[in-house]
Amino acid sequence: MRAVEFHEYGGPEVLRAVETAEPEPGPGQVAVEAVWVGVNFADVKARAEGYRVPSLPYRPGLEVSGRIRAVGEGVENLRPGQEVAALVDGGGYAEIVIADATRVFPLPDGLDPRTAATLPTVLPTAHALIHEVGRLRAGESVLVHGAAGGVGTAVGQLARAAGAGAVYGVASSEAKADYALKHGYDDVFRPGTFEADVRRATGGRGVDLILDPVGGDTLRRGLEALAVFGRLVSFGNAGGAEPWRAGQGELYPRGLSVGGFSVLGLAQTAPDALRALTERALRTVRDGTVVLPVTAEFPLSDAAGAHRLIGGRTSTGKLLLRVSD
Repeated sequence: MRAVEFHEYGGPEVLRAVETAEPEPGPGQVAVEAVWVGVNFADVKARAEGYRVPSLPYRPGLEVSGRIRAVGEGVENLRPGQEVAALVDGGGYAEIVIADATRVFPLPDGLDPRTAATLPTVLPTAHALIHEVGRLRAGESVLVHGAAGGVGTAVGQLARAAGAGAVYGVASSEAKADYALKHGYDDVFRPGTFEADVRRATGGRGVDLILDPVGGDTLRRGLEALAVFGRLVSFGNAGGAEPWRAGQGELYPRGLSVGGFSVLGLAQTAPDALRALTERALRTVRDGTVVLPVTAEFPLSDAAGAHRLIGGRTSTGKLLLRVSD
């Protein structure tokens, strides 16, 4: 079968197409004939920096959609031929992908495989940021870094549906800001001035909830933009800086809280909770609350092209790989 992997760390050019044996599912596993593969910034970090890479060579890819090819021993309620989406801990850039059965989700009626491939990481993350971890209440304000990305696109719509009083975003360009404004945001600020912009927009009060995938100094600055009793949820370190830690001096005086979320971490530690979260999140697509646009697609053989686009920080929405050239 065809797959794309890298044997050394570096730029998009280290991605190479290979022919390899077709894998078979083990106990509790499912083999999925992939039709679409989601591309995430985590794939770029894995290729360039070794993020979450256990060893080389490594095959990136965290989310796929397609049809079940075979199921392993002990797998129930899943059958060959069924259309599904799956969350995998790497290995998605391939024609056949092995996934734990607990992370394989039959597609509900009306959800096509192309759309489904955008969802396994993005939608549960967005839902958790707004509801399970962020606990946004009606009337509260929220600030979202990376507002024009896949998670940001879903978060803006979920926040609006949850009754947010104001939904603010942070984006690095005018084009990204324009995109975010079409997906639930009231105003979009620039990374260098977002604290002052928040204070201006809220009359000095600050926002109730900040969602931060950047980390480092951006997280520290975010704490300054929170209202009294505000919450900040960290869900990544895209900036690559040394993680910045909040302590008593930053949190106690205004009653601030800092939380965190990782969909892959939850998949490893609490698969039942992930499944319940994903099923709740998928309902928001089925009922039309969330629409996650595919803004670019590439053939599997040009995974490097997708990496160049997403790594250049100019992409919006969701990128996909098409397995059948």
